Amino acid sequence: MKAVVFHDIGDIRLDTVADPTIEQPTDAIVRLTSSAICGTDLHMIRGTLGGMQPGTVLGHEGVGIVEEVGRGVRNLRRGSRVLIPSTISCGACSYCRAGYTAQCDTANPNGAQAGTAFFGGPASTGPFNGLQAQYARTPLAGASLVPLPDDVDDDRAILLSDIFPTGYFGAQLAEVRPGNVVVVYGAGPVGLFAIASARLMGAGRIFCVDRVASRLDMARAMGAEAVNFDEEDPVEALMDLTGGIGADRVIDAVGVDAVRAGNGSNGANEGNGGDGKSAQFDEEVQEITQGRGAQNGAWQPGNGPSQVLQWALKSVAKAGTIGVIGVYPPNDRFFPIGEAMNRNLTLKLGNCNHRTIVPRLVEIVREGTFDPLGVLTHREPLMNVLDAYRAFDAREPGWIKVKLEP
Repeated sequence: MKAVVFHDIGDIRLDTVADPTIEQPTDAIVRLTSSAICGTDLHMIRGTLGGMQPGTVLGHEGVGIVEEVGRGVRNLRRGSRVLIPSTISCGACSYCRAGYTAQCDTANPNGAQAGTAFFGGPASTGPFNGLQAQYARTPLAGASLVPLPDDVDDDRAILLSDIFPTGYFGAQLAEVRPGNVVVVYGAGPVGLFAIASARLMGAGRIFCVDRVASRLDMARAMGAEAVNFDEEDPVEALMDLTGGIGADRVIDAVGVDAVRAGNGSNGANEGNGGDGKSAQFDEEVQEITQGRGAQNGAWQPGNGPSQVLQWALKSVAKAGTIGVIGVYPPNDRFFPIGEAMNRNLTLKLGNCNHRTIVPRLVEIVREGTFDPLGVLTHREPLMNVLDAYRAFDAREPGWIKVKLEP
């Protein structure tokens, strides 16, 4: 079969690989009808999320048809149409039963303390071959896979595999309540769904901070007030817009590949001036990538790893809450803990509990309460995946979310 394979930092290829087979009684083989590219995939290719094993199939967002099931799978059969959540869970351990399916004790073969198991990730997450392929082995299929109703099509369903639930999880972490003022950093796919989720939870006013005009236009279309951090200092703008108080809730939907401001008035204040932050950010990039970030003109790591965290702390109100869903690697140690403590802030972060959240979102979409389709901007055949990756990496105008069709 054809699959997108990680070979090294900055080196991914569309290879022919062996078809997956049933390895455990709880496995299912799924024929992918849709997959997608995620910003997390870019972290791994850029070298800001290390530990990838060469030969791993990438991708953790998928929709497909069950082709084969192990004898331990009792709720699915050949021909079942399913959504594949990005994270893997057993449905039986104490964490799964409590809803913390991203912290399943069973799914990660590295042991109960290893943390989240997900498709197409580093060695520490399994590793499990991913979903940017024609077929995939899905472990713990009876507990992890979500049957799809016929009236939720692939275009909508693929958005429910990771980015919509992750945005919703970010709003949950931030404890969004009716009437709250919310700031979302990042107008990529997850940030846009964080905006939509905050609106579903009753937020009174939502701001979105980014620098890409097409993404900020999408944020406005979803009801957010846009702040372009290359045109103004986002903290100053947000404090002015909130009467000097700051936001009640802040969501970081960017993570380690954040970029420092470079073109507008904020460039001198936050990223590139004489206050030492430029050197600090350079040190952060060097330590996080261990000097192995892609250097070939593409797949460049973000040059301000802690930029959004710093802005988040400065733009949230005293005793406010910050939800972090942007990806940060285990060797990222740069967080202004003292400022958070001195302002009585609550910080909540983690990987999305997909299997807990997804079924409800499927119903929200099926009922027509919210239509996620506007975020999907491009549909590409799997054979064009490398070109799609390059466009997504470069943040080309108009590229928000790419669906792959094997």
